[in-house]
Amino acid sequence: MNSSDPTDNALAAIASILDHEPEKVPVEEKPIAPELIEADGYSKTGPGPMAAIRFKWTVRRAEDGEYYVDETIGENSAPVVSGPMTKNAAISLVDERESGARRRFEQLKSEMTGRAAAANLVRKDSSEL
Repeated sequence: MNSSDPTDNALAAIASILDHEPEKVPVEEKPIAPELIEADGYSKTGPGPMAAIRFKWTVRRAEDGEYYVDETIGENSAPVVSGPMTKNAAISLVDERESGARRRFEQLKSEMTGRAAAANLVRKDSSEL
């Protein structure tokens, strides 16, 4: 994804409202064989504390048998559609987008936690003068 990706903007907004305490989120990536998954309706939701700005990726099968991925932000947004593609490509796209969003979210959270810790040290040093 490029720097003008709406995922980055939404994740930055999420990170800006997070509490400064690190949240324990288990990051467990288990590869799933796409051929064993029912693709139509397969979906994943991105990380974040607010449903209104959370990404969701859903695979759907069109009448022509091709697969599409609908990417939405929140519950009432119009989807950005990717496709047509094969079943395996659609499942992989959902997995890649969710994994990328989770990595960026964790990175932003980590950066914000580091900045908050540094700001607390500066405040503590200033109060001791």
